[in-house]
Amino acid sequence: MIGRIDEVVFDCREPALLAQFWAGVLGGEPRVRDESWHFVDVPGFTRLAFQRVPEGKAGKNRLHLDVDVSDIDRAVGQAVALGARVLGDRHSDAAGTFQVLLDPEGNEWCLVTPPA
Repeated sequence: MIGRIDEVVFDCREPALLAQFWAGVLGGEPRVRDESWHFVDVPGFTRLAFQRVPEGKAGKNRLHLDVDVSDIDRAVGQAVALGARVLGDRHSDAAGTFQVLLDPEGNEWCLVTPPA
């Protein structure tokens, strides 16, 4: 083992906006380290941090968060109310049901329910 995850960092243009959004999705309180670095200590998970960078998102994420929910319809509505956008159709397979969303800066993430 080399080490352990300290935090998961999102490069972004608006760190305060994303900290507020993800605190609404996962819990915790948005915090400020400095003007270009905000974070949320997510209950039961590692810290999510948001670091200001000059460039915008240019392509598909190579890493994304899957958020486990009990009611996907309700969760989609709540996420959209926080500023998420739905991306594509909902998918179901042996692993469960998945809905891809975009956070306010266009980062993909999924709401997931276990198989029925």
